[in-house]
Amino acid sequence: MLKIRVARYEDLDAVVRMMNAGASSQRVHFEKDTMDTYEPAFSAIQQCPNTNIYVGEQAEGDPVATFQLTYVKGLAFNGRPRAQIESMHTRADMRGKGLGKEMLAHAVRLARESGCCMVQLTSNKERKAAHRFYTSNGFVPTHEGFKLIF
Repeated sequence: MLKIRVARYEDLDAVVRMMNAGASSQRVHFEKDTMDTYEPAFSAIQQCPNTNIYVGEQAEGDPVATFQLTYVKGLAFNGRPRAQIESMHTRADMRGKGLGKEMLAHAVRLARESGCCMVQLTSNKERKAAHRFYTSNGFVPTHEGFKLIF
């Protein structure tokens, strides 16, 4: 059982390590080992009223899973917001124990409680295991995604 909470500054290193351990080949060479670029971004996210980064920790207090949840406003679906999950990762040595399922269920619960019409996410095409995980938890691949990386 995880304690899931909003990430604090002292969680940043663990969050970045989990995120970068799961980086796709498109992103891996953009990431750094130092926190200097992540700290301002984390501070900005903490100030954003529609976005939070969450961590799941075990009894010892070490973060073992993470995700970012953003509420996106739009006109579709009668103007109801949608929740966007980003950077959902479980520490490599903790995978297969149901922690990701707990984290995903928590994100869905937060979205429902916030009146969202849906929860959406993207997952790099390379991450086949992640795709199986999301579909096994009720997510349906409905769109083809496009990116222009700078």
